[in-house]
Amino acid sequence: MKTRDLCELDRREFLTTVAAGMAVAGLAGRPSAAFAQAAGKPLKPSANDVLLVIDVQNCFVPGGTLPVKEGDVIVPLINRLAKGFQHVVLTQDWHTPGHASFASTYPGKKPFETISLAYGTQVLWPDHCIQGTPDAELVRDLKIPHAELIIRKGYRKPIDSYSAFYEADGKTPTGLVGYLRERGLKQVFLVGLATDFCVAWSAMDARKAGFAAYVIEDATRGIDADGSLAKAWKDMLGAGVKRIQSADLDV
Repeated sequence: MKTRDLCELDRREFLTTVAAGMAVAGLAGRPSAAFAQAAGKPLKPSANDVLLVIDVQNCFVPGGTLPVKEGDVIVPLINRLAKGFQHVVLTQDWHTPGHASFASTYPGKKPFETISLAYGTQVLWPDHCIQGTPDAELVRDLKIPHAELIIRKGYRKPIDSYSAFYEADGKTPTGLVGYLRERGLKQVFLVGLATDFCVAWSAMDARKAGFAAYVIEDATRGIDADGSLAKAWKDMLGAGVKRIQSADLDV
């Protein structure tokens, strides 16, 4: 079995486990995992680095349709970090009505149950981030006027998308890999929502595509249902993703 196949199998198992935890516990709060700061000189973002701001949208903050606890708290920090990066890319979940990932699409199904689709296990979510609705808009207080690109994902009705790089089948591209390579950007720093889903999948796919990847932990928030956050960090670190804090950056 190929390495990618093993990884995708592991992700499907992860989704099944997380969905079960969500059904019991609901959307849990901020993780408590400890982090040992990297020793040495703070990292100074260069012209070859990009800040990837994942899904800081109304649907994922308190008051939205799929809120992450304290999802709004990280916005001022993200704004500050962004000022230290020459290159910034934003992502948006951008679903059609009746999307394949919505529980409402399947009679009798409830949010956080799972189903098997052609590309693997799919967690069924509440309707969220529907194209053109206020729920899908970027959070109003997100102030990054120099952002150079917005990548929209999950707009293909039959397939979900967590990663900024590939849809949930692990092979349908969003175009971000080509964009970064053509512009000579080699290191990706990730912030946003949620740590254990879209941030984690984006970070691991960045590594698969050959980019160095850093997740700025205190500029993210996770769902952390039934151990999902610890599992995501284990997977990320295993893939070579670096776990840092905002204090580890010279911005």
